[in-house]
Amino acid sequence: MSDRPQRTNTYTADPVSDRYRECLFDWLAAHAPLWNQITYRRRQQYFDEDGDVWDAEYTDLYGEYAPILGKATCQQLARKNSEAWRSHFELLSLYRDESNQTVTERPSPPGYWGNREDGYELHGLIRNDLYTFDWNEQRSTLEFGVGDVLEDRYDFEHNERVTLNVRGEPHWRGDDSRLELIYEEHADQLRVQHPVRIQSDNLREQRQAAFTHTLDPENTTQSAAIDVGANNTIAVVTETGDTAVYHARPEFERFQQLSEQLAELQSELPDNRFTSKRIQRLYDERSWKRDHARDAAVKHAAEWLLARNVDTVYVGDLTNVLETHWSTDVNEKTHGFWSHRQLVERITLTLGDVGITVTETGEYNSSSECPTCGSDAVTRNGDSFRCEACELEAHADVAGAWNILQSAVGPMARPAALSAERGRDASQEEGAYWQWNDHDWTPAEYGEQSRSVDQPSISKPASSQPG
Repeated sequence: MSDRPQRTNTYTADPVSDRYRECLFDWLAAHAPLWNQITYRRRQQYFDEDGDVWDAEYTDLYGEYAPILGKATCQQLARKNSEAWRSHFELLSLYRDESNQTVTERPSPPGYWGNREDGYELHGLIRNDLYTFDWNEQRSTLEFGVGDVLEDRYDFEHNERVTLNVRGEPHWRGDDSRLELIYEEHADQLRVQHPVRIQSDNLREQRQAAFTHTLDPENTTQSAAIDVGANNTIAVVTETGDTAVYHARPEFERFQQLSEQLAELQSELPDNRFTSKRIQRLYDERSWKRDHARDAAVKHAAEWLLARNVDTVYVGDLTNVLETHWSTDVNEKTHGFWSHRQLVERITLTLGDVGITVTETGEYNSSSECPTCGSDAVTRNGDSFRCEACELEAHADVAGAWNILQSAVGPMARPAALSAERGRDASQEEGAYWQWNDHDWTPAEYGEQSRSVDQPSISKPASSQPG
C-alpha cells in the first residue's frame, strides 16, 4: 500500500464554536513540546560518537502527552519524527557521494518546532482512521477526537469530537492518509493537508479528467523538449516544429517588487526582531503568486503537448550549469524566483500523471550552439539568438529546446515562430508565445516576449550559459 502514489488535497478550516477553537489550540500546542523532546533525545544520540538515533527511547513521554493528544497522535508524531530522520540520512548519503551533485551542502539534522520563550509552531497530526470528513454543498466539516484531559476540560459529551468547518473541495480521491493541521499565525488561518493514496491506474484517470486532451495511441506519437530558462519559464519544441514559450519577465518584475517591499519592511524592524505578521503575509503572497503562475504554466503546457500527441519529453538539466553561471541575476531567477529543481519536479509530476514520459538530459551549451550548423559563434541579447556562421536568427530558448531535442532524437523540422525579433511564422491560433494575466496563460502580443531587460549581449564563447 505504501507504494501507491500519494497526492495531497489542501483546504482551510475554522472551528464551529469558540469552545472547539480553544480546545483545538490546546491540542495543537502540545505537539511541539513532544516533538522537541523526541528530537532532543535523538540529537543526543546523533552527536554521540557511539550513539544511534534509533536507540533513543521516547515512549515514556506518551504518559505525559497522551491524555491531551491521545496515544495514537503521540505515535503519529513519533512516526513523522522518524521520517524526518530517515530523510536526513538519505540526504547525508547523497552529500557524501562524490559522484552525486544534487546535494552540495551538508544537511542539518531535524530541528525543533519553536521553544517555550518564543512560542511553538502549531502543527497537529491525525491518524487516517481517526478523522471524518462530511462533504456537503452547503457545509463541509472535519471531525476528530482529542485526549481525555481535553475532553474533560471542555465538557465533551460521550463520543463528541472537535468539529471544523472546511472550505475547499477534494481534487484527489483515494484512501485517507495521515492528516495534518497547520495554524498560520501571520494569516490567522488553519490549513488542512489531506493526503490520499491512489491506485496507479486510477491516478491517471483522475489526472486526465482535469484535461481536455488525452494521448491517442492509435495516432502517431512524437517527442518534444523543454528548455527551462531564466527569462522564460519554459520553452517547448516538438518534433514537427511546433513551439510554445511561456515568458516570465512580468512575473519576475512583480516578484522583485514584493522583494523590495519585504526588504523595506525588514529594515524598519527593531534590532532584536527578524520578522512580523505583515512580513510573513507578504512572503506568503510572493510565494503563492510565483507557484500559481508556474504550476499553471506546466498544466497549460501539458494540455498543449497532449493536443499534439506528445508522449515523450526531454527536459534540460541545469544542475551543473547553474553552479558557475555567468550572470548572478539569472541565477537569482532560476534559484530564487522559478526554483529550477521545483519546476522540473512539477513538470515531471504533471506530465507523468497524464502518461507523458519525462527524461532529464544535459543542457550544457544548449543555447550557446547553433541548432542548424553547430557553430558556437553565436550572439544572444535578451531572447534574440543569432548564429554568425550561418546567419540563423532564433528565439534563444527555442534554440535551446531545439538543441536538446535534436541531441535526443536527431535532426528535426525547423521550429515555427522561431525568431524573437521579427513577426512569427506560426499563426495566432498556434499560441507560440504565452503571457500570464494573474489567472490564465493567454497568447502574448508580439514584442512582449522579446524585451531585453537584464541580459547583456554576449558572443563567442558563451560556454557556461544555460538554455
